Amino acid sequence: MMRTRFLWFSLGLASTSGAIAQFILKDLFVDLESLAFQVKEKFNSLETRVSNLESDIPRRPTSSQDGGNLG
Repeated sequence: MMRTRFLWFSLGLASTSGAIAQFILKDLFVDLESLAFQVKEKFNSLETRVSNLESDIPRRPTSSQDGGNLG
């Protein structure tokens, strides 16, 4: 009788632990996916802003293009 109770207790504990672990892992994967989406969104926004800034900068010759002469 003691073995039967221990067996059922172990079975219940294992199934409950498995269910809790599944919920926790599912929640973690949802958070990870959300974080990855937010990072991609922010990176795309930053990339757009940088390319807009680069297109607004007037093209000036650099010192390597004019031979390094100042005057």
